Amino acid sequence: MEVFLSYNLIFYSLFSCFLFFFVSSMAVTEASSQCSPVKPTTPLVTFLDRLQETAFKTYGNSDFDPKLYVDLSLKFNLSDTEEAFKKLPRSENGSVSVEILEGFMGEYMRGAGEDLVEVVPEDYVPEPTGFLPKVESPEVRAWALEVHSLWKNLSRKVSNGVRDRPDLHTLLPLPNPVVIPGSRFREVYYWDSYWVIRGLLASKMHETAKAIVANLISLIDEYGYVLNGARAYYSNRSQPPLLSSMIYEIYKRTGDKEMVRKSLPALLKEHQFWNSGKHKMTIQDDQACNHTLSRYYAMWDKPRPESSTNDKESASKILDASEKQQFYRELASTAESGWDFSTRWMRNSSDFTTLATTSILPVDLNAFILKMELDIASLAKVIGENTISERFVEASQGRKKAMDSVFWNAKMGQWVDYWLGDNSTSCKEVHKLEASNQNENVFASNFVPLWIELFNSDASVVEKVMESFQSSGLLCSAGIATSLTNSGQQWDFPNGWAPIQHMIVEGLVRSGLKEARLMAEDIAMRWIRTNYAAYKNTSTMLEKYDVEECGKIGGGGEYIPQVRGHILGYFWEYMEEFINFSQNLNASFIVQWNSLVGRLYFFTLSNILV
Repeated sequence: MEVFLSYNLIFYSLFSCFLFFFVSSMAVTEASSQCSPVKPTTPLVTFLDRLQETAFKTYGNSDFDPKLYVDLSLKFNLSDTEEAFKKLPRSENGSVSVEILEGFMGEYMRGAGEDLVEVVPEDYVPEPTGFLPKVESPEVRAWALEVHSLWKNLSRKVSNGVRDRPDLHTLLPLPNPVVIPGSRFREVYYWDSYWVIRGLLASKMHETAKAIVANLISLIDEYGYVLNGARAYYSNRSQPPLLSSMIYEIYKRTGDKEMVRKSLPALLKEHQFWNSGKHKMTIQDDQACNHTLSRYYAMWDKPRPESSTNDKESASKILDASEKQQFYRELASTAESGWDFSTRWMRNSSDFTTLATTSILPVDLNAFILKMELDIASLAKVIGENTISERFVEASQGRKKAMDSVFWNAKMGQWVDYWLGDNSTSCKEVHKLEASNQNENVFASNFVPLWIELFNSDASVVEKVMESFQSSGLLCSAGIATSLTNSGQQWDFPNGWAPIQHMIVEGLVRSGLKEARLMAEDIAMRWIRTNYAAYKNTSTMLEKYDVEECGKIGGGGEYIPQVRGHILGYFWEYMEEFINFSQNLNASFIVQWNSLVGRLYFFTLSNILV
């Protein structure tokens, strides 16, 4: 009996130890999952990622676009396609002959972009009533109407095949027609859509603009946030949150309170997304006051499917598995920022593997969320939701205070990014404010808060920021540079991008200061001239330009410079006022803008002055 009891005691003791370690392990796993969340992808994306890798081995690195392969759709069930793919004869390095691979793709795959159908928007008319009434020049009016006609070329709808068999496509079945950027970007993108809508409103295409908003809201309903783009492989991250700005602009033009009423729940959900979980960070200042701010943080720790071969190459020298996973998360988080890539996110500007976006509180992201809070407060008041309105007025005041405390650098006269330190990947809840953690390097994002009313309405702040901007080194002969560091990355010097020009110029103009408006006009004309010169030399207008030299095309980054259709929206609604400032340009400047591709970027320019 004593022996039996001893065995029982030993058994129960061991069992108790097992339970303890099992529960502890589960707790650690759960905590780790919460600290480093990963959103699973679809089986189709996983297969297309393998196809992409095989194609890379087959074709090599020259002009290889990895995104092409994850945009393909299947003709047959995934299981049948995978089985056929496994049977392809391979060489020792895993490559397949070009002939066999192309034969397989022809038999089993549909081309990238074939799951979208061209469509003419229902509210498109060749010459909208009240379209640019102050523009009297026949040549300019003809040009403007030709530009307006481009909405037909950029409009698509998701094919019935995507709705019937979504498992065969990475394209998501959005409910309404879409406006795509163009070139290799065959799907809707989040923050691009803001400028698309600005252009649509100028073209009096209010219903198309509302449909784009409805599409983005459908993503919030499905995922809890707006995806980076309307592809299954983008479901692990968002992009700069400008949905509220889209809704606010549409409401200003249409007075559609029902749209506002339907949109408000989605805006509340998006605000929660950016202010909870890993996106939310708390900074405690010297007075023990806690400030809540937000950061970019993708729910992914593997190579990005749309750039998998690139990411693996970039990570090839990282030997530690956990460090490699973190690097992949940083890549995806940087893509969430829209600034992919830039030395802004790197600890060492000469070492791409030192990307540390999740360790940064970005100035522009928090400016966008501040605008979201102001927009929600305003829109909620419109439909009588006064309690919500008051709550978001208070939230905006709190974020404004946080931005003043954490980002504002009085010595520089700029708002600068804030580094969280090396332990930012942990689940630490509160970080102590350290002035030395401010990133005093100059980036164009340091001036984006000017776009927000709470900042551009303060004349003393605007004057100080203008003085800082003039001496910053960012303003070049052809526009505003993204940074001062020539790293070879596309969001660094000497590249300039239209959204940056727009936000800074519009913020200056909205300040109401005469000097600020003159500076805005100067920046606008520099950007206009470089766009025109590039078109005249190449017959194309692209997404970025080298601002050191008028007409020079930008470079760097993961892909060749793209013609981007969403540029149609940039600055278009201010064309009439632009014409007033263009009288010093010769007549041929205006007339020669009648090129299809040239007109794409002129939208970017003509919307720049209010």
